[in-house]
Amino acid sequence: MTVTLTRHGEELLETARLRGIGDSPEEIIERALEAVTHAAEAIPAQQHQDRVQAVDDMLLFTEKYKLELDAGGRLRDLLHEGHKY
Repeated sequence: MTVTLTRHGEELLETARLRGIGDSPEEIIERALEAVTHAAEAIPAQQHQDRVQAVDDMLLFTEKYKLELDAGGRLRDLLHEGHKY
């Protein structure tokens, strides 16, 4: 299998290598995938669904009442900030 990383992915991989997370790109990626898999297994399906519902409820609330953060920021962007990592 061949995987093509974005520039950001390459930077993350290099940072992981410099921190000693693995000796090779393959090892680093394998460890990352193991961590993601274990994290996903740690949350029961109902708890995950409850979290998804809570975010949906917050988004509906902010849209209904036209809420914004300081300097024109949007709560939707803040709620989804954690999805980037």
